Amino acid sequence: MTNPILVEVTRGALVESVHRGAIAVVDSKGKRVVAIGNVDRPVYPRSAVKLIQALPLVESGAADAYGFGPAELALACASHNGEARHTTLAASMLARAGRSVADLECGTHIPSYEPAAADLIRAGESPNALHNNCSGKHSGFVCLACHMGVEVRDYVTETHPVMRAVTAALRDTTGAALGPDVCAIDGCSIPTYGIPLDRMALAFARLATGEGVSPERGKAAKRLMAACMAEPFYVAGTGRFCTDIMTAFAGALFVKGGAEGVCIAAIPALGLGIALKCDDGSGRGTDAMVASVIVALMSPEDAARDAIMSRLYSPVATRRGVKAGEIRPVAGLVESIREGRPVG
Repeated sequence: MTNPILVEVTRGALVESVHRGAIAVVDSKGKRVVAIGNVDRPVYPRSAVKLIQALPLVESGAADAYGFGPAELALACASHNGEARHTTLAASMLARAGRSVADLECGTHIPSYEPAAADLIRAGESPNALHNNCSGKHSGFVCLACHMGVEVRDYVTETHPVMRAVTAALRDTTGAALGPDVCAIDGCSIPTYGIPLDRMALAFARLATGEGVSPERGKAAKRLMAACMAEPFYVAGTGRFCTDIMTAFAGALFVKGGAEGVCIAAIPALGLGIALKCDDGSGRGTDAMVASVIVALMSPEDAARDAIMSRLYSPVATRRGVKAGEIRPVAGLVESIREGRPVG
């Protein structure tokens, strides 16, 4: 099944490029409210499921043992920019467990936020693992290992007790079979599993409502989701889609993106989970798809509407800042999502 074109990029009067994708919106009982494209095909969720990966940190009591508040919990679910506030907080999380950057096994890359990268270069410093966008999540893994009383080293491996707990949380919330046939290695070195979009959407509908999960898991999920919505800067950072949209919707919407065009969202008041993938992995296509779903389901107003509409129709500009075209959903996409029918 070829997924439909959901986003188009124009220049002048012509459509210059297109992005195909799939969208699943599911309620906590498993009903498909929206199914556009192939939502049954397993895809790697990448960083979009970091909230699920952080569940053992809370459920084990480790988060409370180390005094983690909303900012730390949001960072544990983050794909951050590597800004100073991100790296400082990750280091603080490690220090509370008597650990340091040397214990992180996520690898190193330069900050994704250009001003932070420029500051590092001007200071004559090299990036370290704290600048990795996953350092908050990995700091949580290290703290979980310490709280469990197990060896920290090799915590990224599939057989380590930390990864076993993380995989169990992913399996239990999605209901997906996470076997070796769909297992690969994520960019930060932990296992990642191919999961159908409708199962991801179901998981986040359950976690947003507490339905279909144990009371303990529901409480942990609510705490993590509330932390992300209360401290959206720590989930991503300056200029990032997740941060800007959660800030604008002020506690009404959870959004978390992942690599290669995957994004997860939840609307607690409606009891809905959302999962989508832009087939070519494009961020511009993904943002327009997510914005289309939010506009269709939430009817935003005021500041939230301004924020989401700027992502729904994004300008294509010249190097001098002159608008030459736009990135936009295909005609009828928002209406199709709102009415729960196929595109076209």
